[in-house]
Amino acid sequence: MENMGVQTRLKLSAVHGGESARIRGLAGGQAFVSRLAPLGFIPGARLRVIQNPGRGPLLVVVCDTRVALGRGEADKIVVEPLAGADDGD
Repeated sequence: MENMGVQTRLKLSAVHGGESARIRGLAGGQAFVSRLAPLGFIPGARLRVIQNPGRGPLLVVVCDTRVALGRGEADKIVVEPLAGADDGD
């Protein structure tokens, strides 16, 4: 497995329901970051996508809190998928 050290980064909006990921960065402005940080959306935090229907809002669990995010917001959150992590947060 030569690619084991390579980390895949993608937008939160691309993560399917039931999958877990680690936040790697927020690509929004200061107001966006200031609004999401108190909810637990900080680099390094783990989250689990509960529902992602492909359009419309996503439902995620971060820091034991369910949060609904608009698709535009989810597009600004850069994550790394966590393989085999089914316990969520």
